[in-house]
Amino acid sequence: MATSKYDVGNGIHRVPLWRIAGYALNNSATNLYMFFMGYVAYYLNGFVGMAAILAGSFSMMMRIWDGVTDPFVGYMVDRTTTRFGKNRPFIVIGQIILCVSSYIMFHVTHMLPENTLLRSVFFIIMSMIYYIGYTCQCVVTKSAQTCVTNDPKQRPLFSVFDGMYNLVIFSGLAIVVAGPMYNKYGTFVAEGFFHDMWLMTAIASAVCTVIAVISISPKDNPKYFGTGKVVKVGFKDYWDVLKNNRAIQMLVLSASTDKLGSSAKTTAVTAVMFGVVVGNFSLSGGFTLYTSIANIVLLVLGIGVLATRLGQRKAMLVGSWGALIGNGLLVCLWTFGDPTTFSLPGYKGFIVWNFFSVALLVLTMLTGGLQNIAGSIVIPMTADCADYEVYRSGRYVPGLMGTLFSFVDKLISSLAPMVAGVVFAMVGYAEQMPDMNSPYSTGLKFAGIFLMYGLIMVGLVCNVIAMKFYPLTKEKMEEIQDKIAEIKSQAMKA
Repeated sequence: MATSKYDVGNGIHRVPLWRIAGYALNNSATNLYMFFMGYVAYYLNGFVGMAAILAGSFSMMMRIWDGVTDPFVGYMVDRTTTRFGKNRPFIVIGQIILCVSSYIMFHVTHMLPENTLLRSVFFIIMSMIYYIGYTCQCVVTKSAQTCVTNDPKQRPLFSVFDGMYNLVIFSGLAIVVAGPMYNKYGTFVAEGFFHDMWLMTAIASAVCTVIAVISISPKDNPKYFGTGKVVKVGFKDYWDVLKNNRAIQMLVLSASTDKLGSSAKTTAVTAVMFGVVVGNFSLSGGFTLYTSIANIVLLVLGIGVLATRLGQRKAMLVGSWGALIGNGLLVCLWTFGDPTTFSLPGYKGFIVWNFFSVALLVLTMLTGGLQNIAGSIVIPMTADCADYEVYRSGRYVPGLMGTLFSFVDKLISSLAPMVAGVVFAMVGYAEQMPDMNSPYSTGLKFAGIFLMYGLIMVGLVCNVIAMKFYPLTKEKMEEIQDKIAEIKSQAMKA
């Protein structure tokens, strides 16, 4: 019998829509710091003294460390039960570590004696602490999915809010950096630039965190944990999950290769494409604004229709195929079109709309919307994988599911900065990252095209292949929820 209007019976429990919207801000809180850390190579290059390719390798090493910490944090989440819930302690602890460690990293390192080794060691130690906090807060984005709601029609709505927030964050901050911030400092290598970025990030992330904690409070309760009771798990249980849960295996393959491509679109790549190839870096802000609005609309419509009606697996497939075709067309446009003709109303040089400008905007809008469907749907799909494990073995291990996904995802996506560094080194930028003031060359243009579109196409192909073997269709998830309801009923009678 239902205990509230949100416990609708048959093992299905829902949540007010505003709580899903608020809970999604936990991912936004960590993504704000991820955007900020996208400029770390410039700090290391300009203040610490690392060569450009080493700065890219640093990001890779830290992402690997971030991935290594994931299984341990996930293990702690699965074994944690407090009066404050299973998930909320990790959100709060993670946020505090992120705020303090990032302040020290970007305010203290360059105050040390001018010694590259000393500054490098200090920055690395603080970065390792930073990523422990990042992992603590990130894991909850995935682990709490299972207890917030298990309604197949409601669970995908997380992706709608998360996708919208991410577009606003990354697009909005990109506009701020390309406009007011760049106009104020004229470079990314300035103490004031990093202070302003940290302050903006810390305040916005803290606000998102508070809202997220409030939003999941009533559902961070053992009543909504898997079988309805606390089940202790050990490391030996993890091996069985890794070996036999086909759903999480395929989701990890799909999302991690996808992430490698999207992570390759670094700040330097954007600067190259608009500052060097187009010839006007300020246009990148306007371009982002134009395309983001359409991406949000397509994301809402796509997930709202595809995922809630056809299931999350089909939403992933449709998004991946569409984005694969769109990225291929964009490669052709940048290769055979004339990027120097790109212009937008309100920017210097605009006279009339031309083919390249219209084609770039339309293709980017459509491709971005489809790509965001494929990327955003991954997080609620991890909750499906956790439910599948309860169905398969009776184990409730949301921490494992979230951190296993993150572990492999981070290991593979950690290669992106290094790949970008190697690609740029191959065209003459081994010592210094290219920026909007770098001279044009054909090699630099194609390096930018490969990093902007080529790698993501590889990831999208992997999406399509992985989803062929992903077992959790819409019909299978209905069967799983019925079985979990039966398990809970038996547990309550025991």
